[in-house]
Amino acid sequence: MAHWLSVLVHTPAHAVLGPVLTYQSEQALPAGALVRVPLGARETLGVVWNSDTAEATGEFDPQKIRAVAGALEGIAPLSTAWQQLVTFAAQYYQRSVGEVALAALPPQLRELNPVQMARRLKRKKTADADTAGGTASAPPVLTPEQADVVSRIESHAGPFLLFGATGSGKTEVYLHCVQTLLAADPDAQALVMVPEINLTPQLEERFKARFVSLYGEHAVVSLHSGMTNPQRLKSWLAAHSGAARIVLGTRMAVFASLPKLRLIVVDEEHDPSYKSGEGARYSARDLAVYRGKLDGAKVLLGSATPSLESWHQSRPAAEGGRYLRLHMPSRVGENSRLPLVRRVDMNHQPRRAVFSLPLIDAIKERVARGEQCMVFLNRRGYAPVLACDDCGWKSQCAHCSAFRVFHKIDRTLRCHHCGFTERVPRACPDCGNPDIAPFGRGTEQLEEHLAELLADVKRADSVSPENPDGLPLRIARIDADSTRLKGALEEQLAAVHSGDVDVLVGTQMIAKGHDFRRITLVAAVNPDGALFSSDFRAPERLFSLLMQAAGRSGREAALGAQAEVWIQTFQPAHPLYAALKAHDYPSFAAQQLKEREQAALPPFSAQALVRAETRNQEAAQAFLNLARTGALNDMAQWEGWSEVLEQITLYPAVPMTIQRIANIERAQMLVESPSRTALQQFLSGWHNVLHAVRSQPECKGLIRWAIDVDPLAI
Repeated sequence: MAHWLSVLVHTPAHAVLGPVLTYQSEQALPAGALVRVPLGARETLGVVWNSDTAEATGEFDPQKIRAVAGALEGIAPLSTAWQQLVTFAAQYYQRSVGEVALAALPPQLRELNPVQMARRLKRKKTADADTAGGTASAPPVLTPEQADVVSRIESHAGPFLLFGATGSGKTEVYLHCVQTLLAADPDAQALVMVPEINLTPQLEERFKARFVSLYGEHAVVSLHSGMTNPQRLKSWLAAHSGAARIVLGTRMAVFASLPKLRLIVVDEEHDPSYKSGEGARYSARDLAVYRGKLDGAKVLLGSATPSLESWHQSRPAAEGGRYLRLHMPSRVGENSRLPLVRRVDMNHQPRRAVFSLPLIDAIKERVARGEQCMVFLNRRGYAPVLACDDCGWKSQCAHCSAFRVFHKIDRTLRCHHCGFTERVPRACPDCGNPDIAPFGRGTEQLEEHLAELLADVKRADSVSPENPDGLPLRIARIDADSTRLKGALEEQLAAVHSGDVDVLVGTQMIAKGHDFRRITLVAAVNPDGALFSSDFRAPERLFSLLMQAAGRSGREAALGAQAEVWIQTFQPAHPLYAALKAHDYPSFAAQQLKEREQAALPPFSAQALVRAETRNQEAAQAFLNLARTGALNDMAQWEGWSEVLEQITLYPAVPMTIQRIANIERAQMLVESPSRTALQQFLSGWHNVLHAVRSQPECKGLIRWAIDVDPLAI
């Protein structure tokens, strides 16, 4: 007897086939089962989706139905809660449910046929030896603040926003909550998320030290895009089977199959890396909160500088707040305190000075005491532009609306958007002037300049009778260029932790999440650019980044008294720096929220961007403006839609900030509404208009378009 199955496959949104297709199978398979199915001339992975629907409707010709190629036996069906999460994400972020569901599964799972998967599972079963049953070392005693927070987490349903100062021991709270959960429930699982891959190893080390001896070698697994495909599949299968009790991962881990999920932790919840920038542009932080409702899991969001959206949601329940705010204002340790923030007015320093003289003296003093310093600039390369003063030539990228960055180490001009790289010309390509010069500065230049300024400084522990001259101090740079090779980041971080580095220079890679115990001075060079950005989120991002960078200073209790943060600025009286000096995030957040409420910006409104990519800018803007006209004219005639459109504001199409990347022109249109429900309803109906408009002659050359709901960059 043949059974008709509805199978979800990976098809783009509004494809003619649709995401759910009907197949026949010799055996009845439950919803969530993984199958291999023919699709055109190829075979692909599918998920059985609402298996009774196809047979009940009868809307197909049985003679044309193709058979399922095979089921992936040995893998339990994906849970109903997982299917609901995927469906919600697809609907909210305006993507095909098949695209979201299949992209959430490991790449190798999408490639293996049933026979190959059976062999893979057999090898895994043989290799997995149970190493549980040991005893772990006693966890550290919680501080009164930590104990109070843990008690409130255990006694309330959440979601929770843990607002804890840098160094207050948020990670220990996570560890304690996970340990309590696993001890109380032998099947429970926990998901712990971090914003970036480079933060995963140190967190994994701490969790394994605490839990491997208790629950076995495979109890803690990682899940992120930096892993190989076999590694990702192994971790996914361990989580899906329940063997992995704890999953540590980046934003992609929010879709991990965890059938017994009972706790979700989102560390550094403010970080923009939790928002996907391609495909389904989802927010892993927001989906984590929604998933907690589906799975009956507690959700804990943690940050020293929460996002304004989360901060707004954690206001008192009487004012409409949905999160319970927990506060840990003190650092761990008897003598620990938050670092002293010094503002250096660069208007009083020599013209074009990179470092102020007092800062250089402070760095020398720290090195002489055997302490470490960190210099932060969120721009890699030697200089952002190479320019000619005679004719005005600049190192413009031939394929992008951006400048190529000068990298002095390998004498190249490199575009950080499309990758186009050339050797630095010997003279100006336009006028032949040999005196082309770098303009601006990046981390390479800071490293070089510091080496010159500190050339006479010796390491504190290197002077001895045998070596009276001592050894020069060591300066290390950590950014995307210095860590390109596999294992380079781990090697450089290990050198910092061991004390082999005296001065660390880097981008935001070093500004958050790392527990550098010997750093007592952090310096931020030229952070003023974000103060005058057209992006309304720029001040929030700058405050978070500087506060996180400041948090690297004085994390060792014995060194806390001399911890300092130096901000070199031309705007020392700016309210942002005043709030930073006082470590007063609440006042900064209150001021920003007041401004946003007056301007009707998120979180007091809902936004979406529709972006178009074409071979010429005119076609991109024509597509968006025709879609706007269709919404204002055609959709207004649809029954019941006039009330929805009254709550929607459609702005005209404009070029994106970086208009051209890799010879692709880009334009965008902002859609805004005071009602999130109205915006979602409008976007769902507008899809049909967008799909129809792309065939218009004015839109010839359109490559792709996409909708970004709740965008972080406008």
